[in-house]
Order: sequence, then structure tokens, then C-alpha cells
Amino acid sequence: MNISLRTLRLLSALSAFNLFFVMNTTAQINSQRIFDTHDTYRETSLSHRRFKQKDILPLIDSLKTDSRFIVSQVGESVEKRPIQLIKWGSGPRKVLLWSQMHGDEPTATMALFDLFNWLRRSDEFDSLRAQLMRETTLYFVPMLNPDGAERYQRRNALDVDMNRDALRLQSPESRILKDLQQKLRPDFGFNLHDQGTRYSVGHTPKQATISFLATAYDEARNINPIRERSMQLIVTMNRVLQPFIPGGVGRYSDEFEPRAFGDNIQKWGTTLILIESGGYPNDPEKQYIRKLNYLAILTALESISTDAYKHESRSEYATIPENDRYLFDLLIRNVQFTRNGKTYKVDVGINRNEVNQDNATRFAYRSVIEDLGDLSTFFGIEELDGTGLTLVPGRVHPETLQSAADLKKLQIDSLLRQGVTTFRIAKLTRADSVSRPVHLLQPIATPMRFVQTGKLATFLLKEGNKLRYVFVNGFWLNPETGQNRLTNGTIE
Repeated sequence: MNISLRTLRLLSALSAFNLFFVMNTTAQINSQRIFDTHDTYRETSLSHRRFKQKDILPLIDSLKTDSRFIVSQVGESVEKRPIQLIKWGSGPRKVLLWSQMHGDEPTATMALFDLFNWLRRSDEFDSLRAQLMRETTLYFVPMLNPDGAERYQRRNALDVDMNRDALRLQSPESRILKDLQQKLRPDFGFNLHDQGTRYSVGHTPKQATISFLATAYDEARNINPIRERSMQLIVTMNRVLQPFIPGGVGRYSDEFEPRAFGDNIQKWGTTLILIESGGYPNDPEKQYIRKLNYLAILTALESISTDAYKHESRSEYATIPENDRYLFDLLIRNVQFTRNGKTYKVDVGINRNEVNQDNATRFAYRSVIEDLGDLSTFFGIEELDGTGLTLVPGRVHPETLQSAADLKKLQIDSLLRQGVTTFRIAKLTRADSVSRPVHLLQPIATPMRFVQTGKLATFLLKEGNKLRYVFVNGFWLNPETGQNRLTNGTIE
């Protein structure tokens, strides 16, 4: 039978399409199953963000009982905390993954320990484990900055941002990371971070729950085969994540940063994928985002082990919306206030910032009025329609209390429902507790007379003479319905 060259080409193209369709369908089925079974492998001892190195060292020690893992110390932090490398697998494709280069970015660290539990099990995923063992060698550095994690801060104990130390290498932790990249020469590197929860997916109200970046290796942002592989892998991970966070994936700006590790590691010959964990509704401890990290990393490793990512088009990477800062924690729209006898209509943008407490094991909120005016081009993670409402300062309790302990003698809940938000304290120290939702004033402090940017977000919203909302420290109480979202108070 004679078949034309054109027909042969068409048949070949159809076969390639069918193979790609089958591969992606299978990947989707596997990713759904991986997602659904996450709780089976979730490391339950890590259930909040503010864990320290002492919490993960026993987990690392437990890996030594499994012959498939090799654990070694590769150096020490500034304050002499051990930094350890965990090796698994024996395949030709080498992958280096590190987390918590910034001490207050722990989401991926939790996901890595979930992944370690997955690697140790024997169940329905055994064929995938065998494939990873055969085709990849995985190197993990969980918590590269343990001193920062101890303080729950971005920088290390030298107060250096390690992700701006790839050239000078002043920090011992930075030297450890570069040394690993130079000695191991990994084919792929995963730079695992957290980003602020106020990043949006493009100019939309969607939080950027996960953001990816194929880092640039030069000012011109050129694309060589090493960077192209980054883009292809990100396309795979984006496709896998979309069913679980529709429209919630962003693309980080690829502006070249000559001091950053991601940019330099890409330049040094390792395909670098940066993953940023952002925000997700009602997930303050990032437990759902942790699950997404676990899913994204595991499916990426599967793609690396089979070279499936090579079938992806790098052009799809550019279709992921770039993340941006279009979100406030709370945006009150169309509220009015009076100044100098005139009434003005404004939007009020409030951000709720975390402040470390108790050696960084806990935190309290300190909320400020971030912006004021026409914020119609912005969005709020939480929004409130202030149409018809007037913003006025909270009421100050008429008596000056001798100490914060005297608050216990008052009916705080009743006073709040009357709009009394602020209390003068004669002897007030920063050590005083503000666990109750009140605004405490030092004797020399002046109560807020009108709304102003940079000020603490304590005020009232009224409709005529009727009190609709009481705000203390950026959180609110509706005295009419009883809805109460108040948290801790503040000291001024």
C-alpha cells in the first residue's frame, strides 16, 4: 500500500498528540490522587508556621533509620546550629531542594517533611517511588536559615538577607548553599520561599496562592536551554495546581537581581525553579498551601524523572499572570468622614501586620491605615461596603486607669458595643498584655481625632447616630448582629 509523505507526517503528528494527551491525562489522575491522600503523609508534628529547628531535628534523625536516606551535616549557621543535607535516590538526574533561606518562610519546609514521609511509605505509589529512586537523586536542605527561624525573621543572625549574598558570600549559610551547587552540580534546583499574602494574580482580587519564577541569569533576561527547562517545568506545575486553586497561580517578576541565589544558580548551570507560597482564604497557618507545595514538588519530580516536561511549550509560561500588589487585608469602600466642617468620600485600605511575641512562638496583629482616598483600582482580601456610613474616631473611656490590670474590672464587651474602644492607662509598659481587643493609650499619647494614614486602625462606622461597626486594631465588631471578628488590641 502506498502512503504519501504528507499522510505519514500527519499520522506521526497524531501519534505524538495522542501520546501527549495520554501522558497529561495520566498525570492529572495521579495528581488528584496525590492531593487526596496528602493527609496520609502529612507530618502532624508541624501544624503551625512558627516551629524552630529543635522541632525538625528529631524528624531528620528518624530518617537515619531508613537505609534509603543519607543524612549528613554540611555546615553550621552563624550561631552554630547544624545545617543538614538529606540524600535520597540513586538516579542520574540530580535535584537540589532547599527551604527557609528566609527564616520566616516555612511553608515549603513543612511540605518537605510530608514528602519525606511519602518517600518512606510502601503503598499504591510504589511504582512512582521506584521510578524516582531509579531516575533521580534528590538532595534536600530543609531550613537553610535556622537562626532566622528561631526569631521568625527573614534575615539570618548577621541581619543579612541571604538571598542577596550570592556574590559576597559573607554568611556561612550562603557559602554552604553555593558549595553544594558547585560540588553536586544538580541538574535542577528548587528555591522554596514564602511571599506576602497581599500579592494578587495580576490586576485581580485573586490572592496569588502560589507564584513561580524561572529566574533570569542576565540583565537581558535571555532564555537558554537551562532557563527554558525552568519554564517548561513551571508550565507542568501550573497545570497540575489549577484545579485546586483556579486562577490562583501567579508569575513572579523576572527582573534580574545580580546578588540573588536563584539568578546566579541559573547562571551557574542549574535549572532553577523558584516557588513562592502566598495567601489563601482562611488559611493563616498555610496548611492548605503546604499541601499545594507537596503536590507541585512531587509532580515536578515525576516530570523530571520521565523527561515529560520536555513536551511543554515555554510560551505557556508567559501566559501565567504576573503577580502584583493590588490587595489590602481589608478595604472599606465609599465611606465618608468630616474634616473642617466638610464631608469627603474615601476608601480606606487597612493592613494587618504580624508582630512577634514570646520568642517568636506566637504573634499579635498591629493594624494600620495603609492608604486613604480613591482605591477603586485595588481590592481587599476582605471588603466592606461603607456606602452611607461615616467614619469617626472610637470613644475614649472617661476614666484614666492606673494599670492595664484594671481592665478586668470593666465590662469590656458592653463598652465596645457602645463604641468605647480606647482606654488611658497611667502606668503602661510595652510588656502589658493586649490580648483583649482594646486600644491602650499611654499618658502622653493623643487619641485619634480623625482618620489618617499610618495610624492604628481603631475607629467607628456610623449610620447617622446608629453604630454599625466598631473597629479595634483593624478588626471589627457589628454591635447589631453580634458578629465579632476582633482579635488582640494595641498599645499607642
